Amino acid sequence: MNRDNEELMKIKYILFAVLLSLVACAEKPAIKIYVFPTGDDNNTGEADFPVQSIAKARDLATPFMGTQEVQIILGDGIYYLPQTIVFSGHESGSEKYPVIYKAENRGKAILSGGSLIEVEWEPYEDGVFKSRIQGDIVIDQLYVNGKRQRMARFPNAVEGKNVFDTWDLVHTVEADPANDPLSPDRTASWSDPEKAYIHAMHSYLWGDMHWQIKGRKKDGSLDYEGGFQNNRPSPMHPRYRMVENVFEELDTPGEWYYNSKEQTLYYFPERDMELDSTRVEIVRLKHLVEFKGDRENPAQHIRMEGFVFRHAARTFMENKEPLLRSDWTTYRGGALFFDGAEDCKITDCEFDQLGGNSIFVNNYNRRIMITGCYIHESGANGVAFVGDPAMVRSPLFRYGKQDFENMDRTPGPKGDNFPEECVVEDCIITMTGRDEKQTSPVQISMSHKIQVVHCSIYDVPRAGINISEGTFGGHIIEHCDIFNTVLETGDHGSFNSWGRDRFWTPDVRKTVIEVSAEPELPFLDILEPSIIRNNRFRCDHGWDIDLDDGSSQYRIYNNLLLNGGLKMREGYDRIVTNNIIVNNSLHPHVWYAGSGDVFKGNIVFAAHRPARMEASIAPNGKWGTELDSNLFVTNHQDRVQFAINGCDENSLVADPDFIDPENGDFRVNDNSPAFQIGFKNFPMDQFGVISQTLKNIAKKPLIPEVSTHPDTTFVPAPTQVLISWLGASLKEPEESELSAFGVSFETGGVALEVVPEESEAALAGFVSGDLIQSINGKSTRNMEYFRAYIHSGRETKDHLFEIIRNQAPAEIILNYPLGTVTKEIK
Repeated sequence: MNRDNEELMKIKYILFAVLLSLVACAEKPAIKIYVFPTGDDNNTGEADFPVQSIAKARDLATPFMGTQEVQIILGDGIYYLPQTIVFSGHESGSEKYPVIYKAENRGKAILSGGSLIEVEWEPYEDGVFKSRIQGDIVIDQLYVNGKRQRMARFPNAVEGKNVFDTWDLVHTVEADPANDPLSPDRTASWSDPEKAYIHAMHSYLWGDMHWQIKGRKKDGSLDYEGGFQNNRPSPMHPRYRMVENVFEELDTPGEWYYNSKEQTLYYFPERDMELDSTRVEIVRLKHLVEFKGDRENPAQHIRMEGFVFRHAARTFMENKEPLLRSDWTTYRGGALFFDGAEDCKITDCEFDQLGGNSIFVNNYNRRIMITGCYIHESGANGVAFVGDPAMVRSPLFRYGKQDFENMDRTPGPKGDNFPEECVVEDCIITMTGRDEKQTSPVQISMSHKIQVVHCSIYDVPRAGINISEGTFGGHIIEHCDIFNTVLETGDHGSFNSWGRDRFWTPDVRKTVIEVSAEPELPFLDILEPSIIRNNRFRCDHGWDIDLDDGSSQYRIYNNLLLNGGLKMREGYDRIVTNNIIVNNSLHPHVWYAGSGDVFKGNIVFAAHRPARMEASIAPNGKWGTELDSNLFVTNHQDRVQFAINGCDENSLVADPDFIDPENGDFRVNDNSPAFQIGFKNFPMDQFGVISQTLKNIAKKPLIPEVSTHPDTTFVPAPTQVLISWLGASLKEPEESELSAFGVSFETGGVALEVVPEESEAALAGFVSGDLIQSINGKSTRNMEYFRAYIHSGRETKDHLFEIIRNQAPAEIILNYPLGTVTKEIK
């Protein structure tokens, strides 16, 4: 072979090798398997020969998973799942070749955990119809023509009301006898109350509790069990409670009752409903889809696109597990359940009227993404991220003191069995908490680096976003629109958090002592700060942002707060800059000495509104590290009112010169004095969802009327009348201050603001910050009640004081006359 031929062969070999390489690198075509409700599982799964079940489609696709992209495409229709779909690590995709389950047409493929039932209606009485039901079934939820109906209940639902869809959230102490579902006369009229439910709000409105009636006791009273759904339980609220699943209460359109013993369904249809053409469905499954793996073999690279999830069971009687030192308990489950998954994505799906949690991300999960979804009318949480408490060092599960002597002081978690680097983006989450009020559209507990981005969240019973504890921080909340929250509860905000981590104890002074000796103590559980930025909040029944007990290491900037202001209860290292707080201001509650808090460069519309900022907590009287260089849109008195506490020496009083506040544009014009305090404009058109489909249906908050013409003259601060009693100074706290004591407006109380060491009150056992709620069983919920008791009981020698100290009940007994009360001006 001559040299020319040798060179030619080399070139051929090289070209052949390149060709083989190109073939190997060529994209493999996606495997597409089609499913249709009227398909046949004996088919091949091709477009013209679809299979009927998702299980069969998975069997056909499994050999290709991970080596080729797999698309399982569901045609239009309802897929009544025979059992929960479980995606394991053995049915996963890869980064290059994901497994994609998708609706052929967005919103037209419905995954149902229920069943269609056959009914033959016949008149019963008073507008009610009945039908025999075949089979031994349980009916906990009934859907007629796709809409969930109400169990027969009392009191009935009232259009436009919030609490249990019956009452407005108004301040009242007494129960309304006419609306009490547990009055003896009413319960005596029930022929068979077994399996009925009692739902009641917490007496402080922190959440709710539920009981199931087992029957009657020998004396005829109800026998029931439950009430474990709140980690700081209380008696039932005297007003806000409701009973359902009682036949005698079937008296209004939209209600139903199922007599399982007679296998008869009773239904009161809406007027003009054509019963013969209705579609009637019930619920069977608690979980519709599970991503089930573990750290070693996670379910991964699986996507679900364009589905509607419907018909999942209620779980309020399984909500038992306490979360760390909170009021909360949880049920670890949901219609969509992640437990040991990585790099999975839920896109453009609707979660419609599900009975419990819509999505629950449990323990070890990484990079779960939920985007473009519409989550509405969930029975419990919208999306919950909850880690394993075994990963927390020295965890406590009830509200109480920490054992500092035996506490584990190793920084960080014990392991990685918790959600991390997960995202909820471009989602509408609304009307959650239909059955469970101690829930949230987004709930985060024992998780790390969760992002909530461009979400519209509204019309919910409690906070829009709730972050439990500082374990393990690093969260980002940005570009969200959160409003019309705290509709059925109290003492919360549109954003709510607490930080009852290792450093925290209800005794504020004890915490200061421990942290002074060990400055890193507040940050042992927090891996990095959490960020709240570029959001719009409005809360008409609480605070726009509520950083509660011990919330630490937050960075809060570029937020527009439209109504409720910013509450910062005791915590460390919170830096709040460049926010606009419309018609309100900062609410500093019970700050620690040496907290390191910063509040500067903000535009505010009122004086700060402190609560329990006693000098004994901060001996030098100064609040935080820097509370200064803010712009007040009010008057000079608001600016200097707390100068003694080192506040606002360099702050301004001026018109900020907003561009278009009537239409929600609170950016300032080029010559605004706000720039003198370092304020910088931030976008006002990037709040909430961004996809056009969701923007078309998303609600917007009401923009408040504002006055931007401050009074530049000096306005004297209003004097506060205090009561002097046994040498102590007493006051009646404002509603917003009662949160600092951990009580509601309804229970109220009289606060001992200053108790000198040698006063009679101190010798009797009172300390500054105590809240007197009753004496000898008589309410002292305001100063009028307190003065009335002192006057009437002047000659009585034995007095039992029920007080709140460090947010916990306590008692003090005085066995001598109570003396008199006098006024003093502060």
